[in-house]
Amino acid sequence: MIADISGYTRFAHLHRLSQAHAESIICELLDAVITTTEHPLKVNELLGDAAFFYAPSDGTTATARSVFDQITQFRAAFDKRALELTGECSMCVCDACRNAGTLRLKVIVHEGEAVITHLRGFEKIAGEDVILAHRLLKNSIPAQEYVAVTAHFLGLLEDHGGASPEMRREHCEGIGDVPIAVFHGPREHEAPPAPTRLAAARKALRMDLYAAGRIFFKTPPRRPSSMTDQPANR
Repeated sequence: MIADISGYTRFAHLHRLSQAHAESIICELLDAVITTTEHPLKVNELLGDAAFFYAPSDGTTATARSVFDQITQFRAAFDKRALELTGECSMCVCDACRNAGTLRLKVIVHEGEAVITHLRGFEKIAGEDVILAHRLLKNSIPAQEYVAVTAHFLGLLEDHGGASPEMRREHCEGIGDVPIAVFHGPREHEAPPAPTRLAAARKALRMDLYAAGRIFFKTPPRRPSSMTDQPANR
């Protein structure tokens, strides 16, 4: 499973102060996703604007349902944090902070085979099915927010909560046409919570200190707090 933040490329093409603030915002949102997941999902790698997860498949509907239910939970956590950041960043006028609430989450889910190797404490997952999941990120779905699952995973899921997915076929280079089901779930457009002036000022100060460290002192980029004790693949 890959959870990818839509709009990151535009976020990354900002002036230096906005870039550092954008990096902090993306980190906050990925952290909201990662901390909401639990067994059997395991985060394997962070890829800039995306988090790559996997779960051992026992071929049962129960496992597939657990994964699918967790997607619903972390999408809600992502949306909640995005709205909070919109309010918390209201005192900053940089492009990143002003557009924090425009970011969306798209999720790709596939069931297949993979080879897991370990080297110097790093865990690497490889194989054609892993490549397929990554290539499905580049698709023709005309939306910025969705959950796209392959036919393999959909077959395990059986019941999907009464939702009616859109059935599509996507062409993956070197693999061919892949049937997928797309679940669309529009975000509820709520007004961002209004932070107290002191809370907003503290948030703006923390982001400015982080930005200054990244620009002038070349400090390493932040990682989601739930990943600080885990090695990141390179």
